[in-house]
Amino acid sequence: MNIRLAEEKDIQQLIRMRWDFTLEHDESKKAASYDDFAKECQVFFQKALTSGRWFIWVAEQDNEVLSHIYIELIEKVPRPGRKTNPFAYMTNMFTKKEYRNEGIGSQLLSRINQWAKDHDYEFIIVWPSDESINYYKKNGYVHCTEPMEYFPS
Repeated sequence: MNIRLAEEKDIQQLIRMRWDFTLEHDESKKAASYDDFAKECQVFFQKALTSGRWFIWVAEQDNEVLSHIYIELIEKVPRPGRKTNPFAYMTNMFTKKEYRNEGIGSQLLSRINQWAKDHDYEFIIVWPSDESINYYKKNGYVHCTEPMEYFPS
C-alpha cells in the first residue's frame, strides 16, 4: 500500500468516493444529480490540489484509492512572544467498505499525525461522528467539547 498526497490523476476516484460517502450517511441525497456534483467537485479538487492550503491524503494500491483524508491548513493570527504555526482541520475520512477494518485508515492517520509533527502544526482538529470517536481516541486524539457554532440562517 502506498500512502501519499493526492494528484490530479486521483480526482475521478475522489469524486466517486465523496459521492459514496455522502450517500452512505444520507440516503436523501440519492435524488441529486451525480453529473452536477461531479462538475462542482472537479473544480474544488483542481483548486485544492494547487492551493497550498488543502492536503488530500490517499492510501492506494494498484492505482486504486482505498482510503482518503482531507486536511485544510488554517492560519492563526500571530501572537507576541512566540512563533505562530497554523493548525490543521481534518475532514472526510473515508475508506471503501470492502477495505474497512484492515488498519488502512489507521495507517493513513498515523502518516498524517507524523506529517503534522514534521511541519510543526499546532494541532489537528476533527469533528468525528459519534461512531468514530473511539477510532480517533485509539489513534491518539482527545475528545473535547470546546468549539461553539453559529448558524447564520
